[in-house]
Amino acid sequence: MATSMQILSRFGFDVATEQESIYPFSPVYKVQNFIVKRTQFPIENAERLMNYTTYLEKHKIPIVTPVNLTSDNPVQIEDDCYVCYPFIEGTAYKGTNQEIVQAGELLGRIHQLSTPDNEFQLDDYNVFDFYAHEVGEHMEKIQTLADRYNVRIDVDGLTKLLHRAVLRQEHLKTSDLKWVDTPYDYKANNLVYQDKPVVIDPDHATWIPRTFDLALALLLFHNEHATAPHRVFTPEEWRLFLQGYGARQTLTETEISTWEEAVLHVFLDEVMWLMAETEEDWRRPEQRDLFVSVVQLLPNLSAYPLKHENLKTP
Repeated sequence: MATSMQILSRFGFDVATEQESIYPFSPVYKVQNFIVKRTQFPIENAERLMNYTTYLEKHKIPIVTPVNLTSDNPVQIEDDCYVCYPFIEGTAYKGTNQEIVQAGELLGRIHQLSTPDNEFQLDDYNVFDFYAHEVGEHMEKIQTLADRYNVRIDVDGLTKLLHRAVLRQEHLKTSDLKWVDTPYDYKANNLVYQDKPVVIDPDHATWIPRTFDLALALLLFHNEHATAPHRVFTPEEWRLFLQGYGARQTLTETEISTWEEAVLHVFLDEVMWLMAETEEDWRRPEQRDLFVSVVQLLPNLSAYPLKHENLKTP
């Protein structure tokens, strides 16, 4: 893997010493008023992503796009690609009602601008191949970590729900869901607030069912964020998120009828491994609280419907 000095030099930054990443899970370097970070690989995918974010910016979506440099941006270095974005000044999300509504509205605007047939050729979401034995293996790890850190989680109840999700994944795959191009990974730690939120990490952009994007926001919007509540949205906060989102979206009957299936599936794909494989998260009380909260949400999904008086439905 390339060193920070090698990476930064490709963008014209002359640093005298190795730089420490400002993000613990991936190389992200702040130099002057710029951010250099890893993005999609190979370079063809990175360039498609940048075409997509530039399209959003041209349609007045507040989102980072590559800085105009004399060198290539993005660039491929060995088996990774990197991009240089501007550093966005602003404030961190704190979980106020206004911030929640604004976040929902921004996601609704992004989905409204989706192309009908993946015009930017973003990667297709295709993770519909979970097996019961995978659930069992992950649940054993989660039980071990919960016991180690003295956390009470209903692992048996969670296992039953996820086994049900495994059985329903083919139904979801073949359902007539609306797909969108979207930055995905839509969480508070990927937004900076000015007058309104700005997307600062669009590098997971994907072509994916629209309700999967919403499900991820429901489950992990407050994940890994120091100033956010250490829990999922409350039912009232979820109503506020949909209030913002629904000003620009019309849901289909299929999306509404498969909503709980979608949430369980996204838990399988995005949360199960996070809880099973990241012991460093369990060491922090705030992240343990979030894990407990997200597990408690699953058997209570009826409190988090995919509807709001402002959200148009058939």
